[in-house]
This record gives sequence, structure tokens and C-alpha cells, in this order.
Amino acid sequence: MTDKSASDTLTIQNARLLDPASELDALGNVVIQAGEIVDVQTGDQSPHAGAILNAEGLCVAPGLIDLRVKTGEPGEEFRETLATAGEAAVAGGVTTMAIMPDTSPVIDDVALVEFISRRGKATSKAKVYPIGALTKGLEGSSMAEIGLMQGAGASMFSNGEQSIANASVMKRIMTYAASLDACVYTRAEDAALIGSGVMNAGALADRMGLSGMGVEAEWIIAARDILLAERTGVRYVLDQASSGRTLGLIAEARGRGVSVDCTVSAYNLFFNELDIGDYLTYCKTSPPFRSEQDRMALIQGIRDKTITAVVSAHNPQPPELKRVPFTDAAFGAAGLETTLAAMLSLVADEHLTVLEALYPLTAGPAELLGVPQGRLKVGAPADLIVFDPNKPWLCKRENMKSRSTNSPFDGRRLYGKVLHTFVDGQEVFAASA
Repeated sequence: MTDKSASDTLTIQNARLLDPASELDALGNVVIQAGEIVDVQTGDQSPHAGAILNAEGLCVAPGLIDLRVKTGEPGEEFRETLATAGEAAVAGGVTTMAIMPDTSPVIDDVALVEFISRRGKATSKAKVYPIGALTKGLEGSSMAEIGLMQGAGASMFSNGEQSIANASVMKRIMTYAASLDACVYTRAEDAALIGSGVMNAGALADRMGLSGMGVEAEWIIAARDILLAERTGVRYVLDQASSGRTLGLIAEARGRGVSVDCTVSAYNLFFNELDIGDYLTYCKTSPPFRSEQDRMALIQGIRDKTITAVVSAHNPQPPELKRVPFTDAAFGAAGLETTLAAMLSLVADEHLTVLEALYPLTAGPAELLGVPQGRLKVGAPADLIVFDPNKPWLCKRENMKSRSTNSPFDGRRLYGKVLHTFVDGQEVFAASA
């Protein structure tokens, strides 16, 4: 314990402490001072001097780290700004957001990386980390200035919604990124195979009269990029795996010593293709909701840690792009406010333990992003959430804080509600009574 003033100290006491990084699940207290965790106490201990938050019956965990958030800033602020995304994030327990480069203009140079960093610090309640573009304009042909953007603070590098079709370009990018120890974070999707698809390919799509997005489009690019990662030695993260076979490719490559990780969206863990129902455009996403067999394989991937991080895949879309026929609707779902609840609902359904559910939301993405948060550890930033894991609530789009409310969870009953969110020891969200 430091000797700083007790007036600067907050003790969250009588909580169920959950730290997937250390596999801690015990009753105790967390002491915060000067923006850091200064003590983690287990058992029946007296709190330190200073302010006290009694969290009896509640859980305390590291704040969530979301590796896939899209906003409209700069260029399309009507969809979402960093400020409104930050409001939605902290309401959902997300304290760190990695911002995808699909903006207008694209985050493909130093000036845009610095802009996102500055605007994030100035306007967002959650911490903001820019992800740089792998290719200029995300066009997939010319490599962007990865080294310069890394020096300016870009945390990872992605080609946004598109995979890089040209294998030679991808190999060149991976070779250069490996020399910088930069992380390549890309979608696995063969655009030629996807074509004009709008949902998971199969019998259901045929019955609904909709073009399918075959899962083989993911397998082919995943296999290619894993082999290129093995050849070049780059740190590679496959963005939004959606099938069990893709996870098998990753597990096999890890067995050969390849540095490969993957993320999965919370909605692909919660929904399957049947949830599209009567052409619900809020459920039109990329990758699409897959089969129930694939959904269960993804849940198993959380248990065995083949999946390193669960992302919100937050992609806000205004009503005029969603309230149209399914084929014409934009892809994308707002997810910042529902990611934790989606995972805790899987805990309530006994698919996962609470530590299994929290690991890919905290410690897993912290390792990929290379940040000190995501842990209940002395000296770590006091980015924390206090939540009730069993509280049921009805998701209603009119109550969401995001500027765009295109949530597939709209009208769904979920479990787990965030009551308090802290960033660097400061309370940035408190649930209304």
C-alpha cells in the first residue's frame, strides 16, 4: 500500500473477484488509488481508509477489451462518433476499444492514427487504440506505411471488412510486419466465392430465396493466411472466425508452432442462422450467423482457448440502411452494449463458466493488444466493472446509448447487467436505479 492520501482511495468491498488471467474467483476487496489497483484482498479483510463501494452480491472483473469497433468518425459521424461509441462502451462494461481503419478517410497514414488517438483521449469515456490499415485505402493492392503508423501508436493492422485477395501482396505485407513485430489482423473471406451472398449458405437460404455465403470462403483464405504466417513468422490474428473447421485449422497450426490467434463475434456465439427469422435485417451480419453445429463448435473454442478474444464487431448502421428488404440492407450490428450480457447468458445456460466467458473479453485481448489492463493485478490500471451476473434484462433499441441501434439483440432477454464502470479509477458509468 502506498502512503498517498486516503481521500484518493476507493475500496470495492465484499465482491466476488473474477480475474481470468490468474484464475481468481473468490470473495474479497479491490483497492484503487491514483488510477491503479494497489491491493487485491481475498477473504474477510477490513477495507483501507477512504471511500467504500459495497459490492455485496456483485462481481468485480477487469474492464472489457474490445478488439473490433467501427465508428463513423471521421467522415460518417451520423453513424457513430468516438464519443457516442465511448458512451455505449462503458455502459456495456467495455473500457478499451480498438478502432478499425474503415473510416472516411481510411486510417492508413500517421496523421489519421494520431487523429484517432487524440480524439479518443479528448472525447471517449473508454480508452481508444487505433488499428492501422494494411493497404492504402483498404484497396488490397499497395502496402500502407505500417512502420510509420506503428511508431505513431497503431496497435494492430487490418484490411477492415475485406481480406487481401492477392497472395503475393499478403506475403509481402506479412514479411514486412514480421520484421517490425507488428500484428496482422485480417478477415478470412474469399470475396469471389461470397459474391452477392447475404446469409449463411445452405438449405435455409435456399428456402428463403436468399443468396448464400458459403463457409468454404472462410476456410480457403484462413488456410492460405495461416500458411503464409507460418512461412513469414508474423504474428497473425484471424478476424471473426465463424466455423468449427476454421478453429481446427488454427489449432493444427498452433501445434506446429505458428503464431496464430483468432477472434469471434459475440453474436456468432449467441445466434444461429434460424434467428434471421422473418428476414430480420438487424441480423444481417458478416460473417453471417452460421449453423447451430458451428455455433456450438465456437463455444467449445472458448472453452479450450482456441479463440483468444471475443469482439462486439460493433458496426453501427442508420435506420435507412437497415429498414429495407433483406437483400438490400447493410451488413453490421451494434454490439458494444450487449457483448458482456451475451457471454453471461451463455454462462446462465451452462455452456460456459464465468471465468471461461470473461477470459476472451479481458486477458486474451489484452495479450493481443499488448496492454497492461485486463487483469485484477496490483499495479494494473484500475479499469474495472462491477456487475450483477444473474440480473435479467430486456434489450430495447430505444434504450441503447449508441447513435445507431441496429442490434440483433433487440427484443431479447439477456442475463448480466453492468452497474458501475471505472477507467483509470474514475467512475465513468453508473446504472440508473
